Amino acid sequence: MIIAVLVLVFLLIFILQNPTRTELTFLGATGTLPVGVAMLLAAVGGALLIALIGSARILQLRHTARRRHH
Repeated sequence: MIIAVLVLVFLLIFILQNPTRTELTFLGATGTLPVGVAMLLAAVGGALLIALIGSARILQLRHTARRRHH
């Protein structure tokens, strides 16, 4: 829990120290965001993708284990 809080504090410091706005384009949508926020959103998107792939693999392994058990 303490490590998670420290990581969040470091992320907050990173975002606050990188307030320069940058223009972003994604799937035709264009806007401006602070660099720190843009990088945080990219990291969260990557983490969600990895969680989705990991969950699919766990379900696949459970299904295989059930077939072997019966």
